[in-house]
Amino acid sequence: MKLLKKLTAADGISGNEESIRKVIIDEIKDCCDDYEVDAMGNLIAHKKGDGARVMLAAHMDEIGIMVTYIDDNGFARFSPIGGLYVRELVHRRVRFANGTIGIIGSEEKEFNKKPEFSKLYIDVGAASKKEAEQRISIGAPAAFIGEAVVSGKTVISKALDNRAGCYMLIKAMQSIKKPKNDLYFVFTTQEEVGLRGAKAAAYSVNPQYAVAVDVTDTGDTPECPVMAVKLGGGAAIKVMDRSVMCDADVRCAMIEAAKKHRIKYQLEIMSDGGTDAGAIHLTRAGVKTGGISLPTRYIHSPSEMANTDDLKACVKLLAAVAEELK
Repeated sequence: MKLLKKLTAADGISGNEESIRKVIIDEIKDCCDDYEVDAMGNLIAHKKGDGARVMLAAHMDEIGIMVTYIDDNGFARFSPIGGLYVRELVHRRVRFANGTIGIIGSEEKEFNKKPEFSKLYIDVGAASKKEAEQRISIGAPAAFIGEAVVSGKTVISKALDNRAGCYMLIKAMQSIKKPKNDLYFVFTTQEEVGLRGAKAAAYSVNPQYAVAVDVTDTGDTPECPVMAVKLGGGAAIKVMDRSVMCDADVRCAMIEAAKKHRIKYQLEIMSDGGTDAGAIHLTRAGVKTGGISLPTRYIHSPSEMANTDDLKACVKLLAAVAEELK
């Protein structure tokens, strides 16, 4: 899990992916034929082959916050970047790009009456606006703090959504030495704010097939919404979510690859949320698109939880199907 810890430790909220992109480039620069960074900040790595043009995509951005106002007492107001649960934010720690640490506090009486973002603030320990402005500024992004911890077959960390997907792409790229298909490994930007990077990257790559890798919810915690996905159940092969109806040919190829290579899998239907697949499959005249997901509990929190055997299954399935699409 050394690589996964390295990926989750880097911050990179939507629109500010520079740090995590540098980490990924260091990992992939020697195992691809070439790579480029496009105008959207997407990292596109190419492994040349003579077969079908296949795009494998994982977003590298994470949820976070951005400073919108600093008051006379040095407390900062903020806007969410990506989907945040307002009730879960109080007393969470955030880290700015310059290393400044802040704590999210609340106007307790008003927040308890009606939890909303306008009743939250960031406390960086400043005594005045002038002191706060020496540490943070309007428009400064911050990521949540949540160190990766591995216990047995369980990994807990911030940003498993979607550094786990980045891990899958890197490991699959390293395992495929001489590809049959023409493979594009794309680490996309701004997924959490509307699948924006994937749309531009897919237009550029113009693939025949695409596979988006991401995390997905589970249905295995007390009184949670019913869902046929669980930790330890293997790689989740996406059937549909709110953004895409996965291509039947790609889905069947994944199932056949899983059976052929004895990879544990489960089928995923996610009733809420979407992935880069939603943008990719609508690009140009359309792209035959599927998805592989890592079952993850407590998504969009600093303590997302996944199973390491599931992660290994996702890597194996991704590498297998990348070569078997025709």
